[in-house]
Amino acid sequence: MTRSSGGNGESHVGVRVRDYRQMRRLTLRALGEAAGVSPSFLSQLENGRTEASVGSLRRIAVALNISVADLFESGEPARHQVLRRADRPEVGVQAGSRKFMIAQPPLRHLEVYSADFEPGASTGDTAYSHGDAQEILLVLSGEVSLELDGEQHVLTTGDSIEYATSVPHRLVNTAATATEVLWIISPPTPAEVPVERS
Repeated sequence: MTRSSGGNGESHVGVRVRDYRQMRRLTLRALGEAAGVSPSFLSQLENGRTEASVGSLRRIAVALNISVADLFESGEPARHQVLRRADRPEVGVQAGSRKFMIAQPPLRHLEVYSADFEPGASTGDTAYSHGDAQEILLVLSGEVSLELDGEQHVLTTGDSIEYATSVPHRLVNTAATATEVLWIISPPTPAEVPVERS
């Protein structure tokens, strides 16, 4: 069992859980369902009235898209973080594409990804949605077709489009050459399996 108390009687870990949950705009019920714990347990944890097992903390951290260490980190991140292109963490995606995380954990206000798509490559066979946040897609080079709630939008270098992450979307590289895009999402969406829509 793990507990770290602050001066006002609240668990430091509980406060961090609450801060991240609110940042993700998750209700106690939503986070509880994602982490496999009850809303009442989360409420008690956030208010320092109960302790959490390591297993529970792991599930909660995964549901919040953070590491367990983030729940114990007391200081603010460095004001300036340089991330070299060669050091970008890669996120697993569909064949023919590569996706990289730009905003570094712990994600607080923004989630930023860059991605490269070979000709014909896409984000998947079907449209998907994730959370309910604001998302901006910027085409850095090439041409893509973005399916947004069944409507097609052709975007070329320098074009951008804004939409809600709750709207089913799918991206395809329609150019004869590789395409590079950038996604900016605010606030970060919950760590969940994307909901596929036909």
